[in-house]
Amino acid sequence: MKTAIVYFSLNGNTEYAVKKIADQTGAELIPIHPVKAYPDTRFKKLIWGGKSVIMGEKPKLQPYSFNAEDYELIVFATPVWANTIAPPLRTFIEENLTSLKGKRFAAVTCFTAAGGDKTILKLKGYLGIEDVEAELYLVDPKDKPDPANEQKIDEFCKKLNAL
Repeated sequence: MKTAIVYFSLNGNTEYAVKKIADQTGAELIPIHPVKAYPDTRFKKLIWGGKSVIMGEKPKLQPYSFNAEDYELIVFATPVWANTIAPPLRTFIEENLTSLKGKRFAAVTCFTAAGGDKTILKLKGYLGIEDVEAELYLVDPKDKPDPANEQKIDEFCKKLNAL
């Protein structure tokens, strides 16, 4: 089964997780980057990121290569921003929604405090689906190394490899 991991990562936690997942599953990584980069200093990041989520922004994306027909499973990976997916992923989903119909999905969220479950619920809503094949919730896996996160990644990969 060919798998794509479509992800956005601002501080590197999501990217850290998806690289580990790709290593264990052979999935193809498809990073998503907005044309206008988000600030990465703590205060500015919170203001701009929060505004983007609250305003429902869908930032213009840098060019990416993706053809849904090439994949049986698509994993969406995102940091949690105000209990939802990061706006660049919302743009990606809107741009590809028609071609995503009928695909199987999994989801990965990375966060500092909480909100992974609400984020995946909103992701399902954006995709118009009831459920995903597998879910993974990680607390800052790069910034706060923890054997529990590594174990969760391994278990998630086992689920994906069994599909």
